[in-house]
Amino acid sequence: MFLVPDPVVRFFHRMASPPHFYALTERLMPWLVVIFLLLAASGLYGGLYLAPPDYQQGDSYRIIYIHVPSAWMSLFIYVVMAIAGGIGLVWRIKLAEIVMISSASVGASFTFIALVTGSLWGKPMWGAWWVWDARLTSELILLFLYLGVIGLYGAMDDKRSASKAVAILALVGVVNIPIIHYSVEWWNTLHQGPTVTKMDKPSIHVTMLVPLLLMALAFKIYYLIALILRARIELLQRERNAQWVKTKAVEEGGL
Repeated sequence: MFLVPDPVVRFFHRMASPPHFYALTERLMPWLVVIFLLLAASGLYGGLYLAPPDYQQGDSYRIIYIHVPSAWMSLFIYVVMAIAGGIGLVWRIKLAEIVMISSASVGASFTFIALVTGSLWGKPMWGAWWVWDARLTSELILLFLYLGVIGLYGAMDDKRSASKAVAILALVGVVNIPIIHYSVEWWNTLHQGPTVTKMDKPSIHVTMLVPLLLMALAFKIYYLIALILRARIELLQRERNAQWVKTKAVEEGGL
C-alpha cells in the first residue's frame, strides 16, 4: 500500500487553510511578477527579434509566440479546473472550489486569445478567417464550456451549491480536451501535426523553439498570478465573517 509522506500531507493540509493560503500567496506574489516579466521579455525578444524568419511563412509565423502558448494554456487550465472541481466534490475543500471558479475566467481569456490569434494567422495561411476545422471547432466548444461554468456559477446565489454544479459541468467537459489535442491525428484538418511534442525530436528549429518554451512558461506564471489574485478576492468574499479576515482588515486599515 502506498503511503503519502507526512510532510506532503501536512503541506496540503496547510494549503487548505484559508489564512495560510492568503498569507503565503501574499509573500509569493512579488516573486511571481518578477519571474513572469523576465520570462516574457526573454521569450518575446527571442521570438520577435532573434529567431529567423520561417522559410515558407516569413515573419507572419511569429504569432505562434502568443497563439500556441495561449492554446496550450486553454487546455491546461481546464484540466486544472476540472481536477480542482473533483477535489471539491469529494473532499469538500473550499480552496479547491475557489481555485476551480477562479480559473474559469482566466482559461476563457486564453481560449479567446487562441481563437483570435488563430484567425489572424489563418487568414494569410489558409485564405480565410475561420473554417470549421476539427481543432478550431473543438476549441470554440471549449470557450463555450468556460463561459458555461462562469454563467452557471454567477446564476446561483448559494456559492457552495454553485460550486458543486460547476464541478460536475467541468468534469463532464473534460471529454473535449483529448478531442482538441488529438484532432489533428484523428481527422484530416488544416492544422499541422505535433511539432514540439514529437517523441523523437521537435520539427521546429531550436532558435524558434526556445522562445516558444519561454513564452509557455511565462503564460503559466501569468496564470498563477491571475489565479492567486482572483482566488484571494473570492476567498475574502466567502470568509468575510471569519475572524482572520476581520483581523486582516484591521491590520491593513480596511473595514
